[in-house]
Amino acid sequence: MENNHIDMPTKYDPLTIEKNRYEWWLKGKFFEAENNSEKEPYTIVIPPPNVTGRLHLGHAWDTTLQDILTRMKRMQGYDVLWLPGMDHAGIATQAKVEEHLRKEGKSRYDLGRDKFLEETWKWKEEYAGFIRQQWAKLGLGLDYTRERFTLDDGLSKAVREVFVRLYNEGLIYRGKYIINWDPATKTALSDIEVIYKDVQGAFYHMRYPLADGSGSIEIATTRPETMLGDTAVAVHPEDERYKHLIGKAVILPIVGREIPIVADDYVDMEFGSGAVKITPAHDPNDFEIGNRHNLERVLVMNEDGTMNEEAGKYKGMDRFDCRKQIVKDLQEEGILFKIEEHIHSVGHSERSGAVVEPYLSTQWFVNMQPLADEAIKLQQTEEKVQFVPDRFEKTYLHWMENIRDWCISRQLWWGHRIPAWYHKETGELYVGLEAPEDEENWEQDQDVLDTWFSSALWPFSTMGWPDAESEDFKRYYPTDCLVTGYDIIFFWISRMIFQGLKFTGKRPFDDVLIHGLVRDAEGRKMSKSLGNGVDPMDVIDKYGADSLRYFLATGSSPGNDLKFSIEKVESVWNFANKIWNASRFALMNMDGFKFNEIDLSAEKSVADKWILTRLNDTIETVTNLSNKYEFGEVGRVLYHFIWDDLCDWYIEMAKLPLYGEDEAAKKMTRSVLAYVLDQTMRLLHPFMPFITEEIWQNLPHEGESITVASWPKVKEELTDRDTANEMKILMDIIRSVRNIRAEVNTPMSKKITLMLKAQDKAVLDILQKNKSYLEKFCNPEKLVMEVEMKAPEKAMTAVVTGVELFLPLAGLLNIEEEIARLEKEWAKWNNEVERVQKKLSNERFVNKAPQAVVDEERTKEKDYLSKRATVEERIKELKSSN
Repeated sequence: MENNHIDMPTKYDPLTIEKNRYEWWLKGKFFEAENNSEKEPYTIVIPPPNVTGRLHLGHAWDTTLQDILTRMKRMQGYDVLWLPGMDHAGIATQAKVEEHLRKEGKSRYDLGRDKFLEETWKWKEEYAGFIRQQWAKLGLGLDYTRERFTLDDGLSKAVREVFVRLYNEGLIYRGKYIINWDPATKTALSDIEVIYKDVQGAFYHMRYPLADGSGSIEIATTRPETMLGDTAVAVHPEDERYKHLIGKAVILPIVGREIPIVADDYVDMEFGSGAVKITPAHDPNDFEIGNRHNLERVLVMNEDGTMNEEAGKYKGMDRFDCRKQIVKDLQEEGILFKIEEHIHSVGHSERSGAVVEPYLSTQWFVNMQPLADEAIKLQQTEEKVQFVPDRFEKTYLHWMENIRDWCISRQLWWGHRIPAWYHKETGELYVGLEAPEDEENWEQDQDVLDTWFSSALWPFSTMGWPDAESEDFKRYYPTDCLVTGYDIIFFWISRMIFQGLKFTGKRPFDDVLIHGLVRDAEGRKMSKSLGNGVDPMDVIDKYGADSLRYFLATGSSPGNDLKFSIEKVESVWNFANKIWNASRFALMNMDGFKFNEIDLSAEKSVADKWILTRLNDTIETVTNLSNKYEFGEVGRVLYHFIWDDLCDWYIEMAKLPLYGEDEAAKKMTRSVLAYVLDQTMRLLHPFMPFITEEIWQNLPHEGESITVASWPKVKEELTDRDTANEMKILMDIIRSVRNIRAEVNTPMSKKITLMLKAQDKAVLDILQKNKSYLEKFCNPEKLVMEVEMKAPEKAMTAVVTGVELFLPLAGLLNIEEEIARLEKEWAKWNNEVERVQKKLSNERFVNKAPQAVVDEERTKEKDYLSKRATVEERIKELKSSN
């Protein structure tokens, strides 16, 4: 494709350039996986967002990182599949729909299960549309032809297959155990769905009277309402204080029943009185003690957290109201003799926020130990999952090594219904992929599976598994990289790994790139209660998707949290504006320049050779850093190259030939500009896809879209280190002159005398060869360049590599101030000398670092010593003349 005119508005307006581009990309099918065997596949599955919610900044960060990886790999020639999808989010979605029904004066029971699920599917379709709109606004290169949902037919089949296989192998079982119960949503929770918070509570000290009337035994509890379900008091078998009481009984206050005193090693003799009340139906440790001593399990609460008939006169009371009344009653009876304030850690439901109740319930569980053992073994092999940063592997392993069985049943209607049926007459249990043939004689389990059960299968169930011959499964699984936050290592990463290993025999992904949380500018977690949340769509409406994406992707290093700053997003907008204006300038001076006219083989200026060398360095650095997921560093490198090297230096220097009469120089400058801008847009494209596509379409180019243009490669023939060093000398001189002018308030428009003392003939040749740049950017009335030169008495001085600068500014120079300035300059070079010499005196560094790195430090040492000596000599001269 050839460019004959410039079609770029004078002002950078992200909303205008982003408006229709996404639809254009989708229409071009640029994001669809090719299933082309000649290309190496690269796969990422999106962490499926909850279908109920709108995307927050964390989602925007997470998906931006994935989009960067997939866009880059696509440009590098991979057959990329970035698979989108959403999670049915059992508890959260059902809660939203029930809330909606309540506003209409209805409950799910009014509708019945089937009708309620119909309503929920409608809700899902509405909110799925919102999420797709937000993906589009962010510019995510997703393959929508393969979009999945955790409740779609294919994934539901995979869920049933996994459940039945695990059940048949004895790894899924049903039993009565203490589980985490959410009284608000009336469902079980897994351990990792419980959030612990420190709250102000109390220890309630009581005396239970001995049944024989010979005294009492002291116990303490933080939950006095559960005492109604006590079925024993336990003491340690070696506790001399209570040995004589073992086997006796106490009278349970208020209730009046006799309960035994039992001996159990679990009891800590040093804690409290050394005697503990045992409530097997309301505490996991008491449950185990109850099993050992064959104790009765008395459940005193209903599923909604109110007291049941076993609570006697407290029946129907809320559990916390019951606590207050029992405390009052026990005090009146003289049983409760002390209340000791106590801050303790209390579990809260991650979904509803309700205080979680340890609760005896019949549930389905996964026997985790055999699955965890295999996942742990994997990490000892070369096929291990690579965590980035690697410190999170320890977090993952610690959880796996201390695993507990996973409660997978949920008392909900929205979700994967457990594929288990009970015979209506015999009570026989049947588990299978399909219902029994005589289905009318069976009743299916009412519960659904934990949402994370289906999410754990996401990397392979989305590829067609359990059909192991599925084309996508064979080609795109295992996936290459999972991008997610450190907060769901336990919830999701761990479960995907052990399920992937169990059912495919392979790790589900090669790498796990971990990012942190987005916090507010003060480092606080964003939350509704603090009112500090930021809607990414609002940020895009004001600054554009590119500005938000670049900020999110480059604002931190892997694994660390990110502080959101609207000022930093605005500074990225300024960066984009700089790119836009520089590109417009270049295009305005290309005068219909065509792609096939780009020719870098002819004579090039020092600026041309320098920018091409810097481009090669940038390509190499950006590619290497991206392969290590160091996107924060990539951002710094790109920013410096584009803003400083390309815009502030090269484009300014390019104006000399562009506005000159030398047609050959003019053509070369256009070629260099066209090539460098093209390659720069490609490097920047994964981070800022909209602006780069817009600029690239206006540049002389070949191909339909930058999304499928090839990734830049280093062209060694365009690297010229010697000329790049020449350019550095010129830049240092120009920069020093500008700094000195600023210090003495002499504007660039005012002509001055500039004297340059070269350290040798070679440096002098460089200065003379590039005299036009020095004249243009230093604006001297008189330019003197010599090897032998006596410093003027009243002159400002600067030292750069190979050159000493003198600016005679009689009448403007204060000798004392100049000496003070040079002394600061001397201190700067002295610090550099000390730093580099300290490094070179470290034998470990010298012996272990690559030789090229050591040689570079030695070169720096020589340069810094020379600069320090030159400044020192100039200070002596000024002091002697003063």
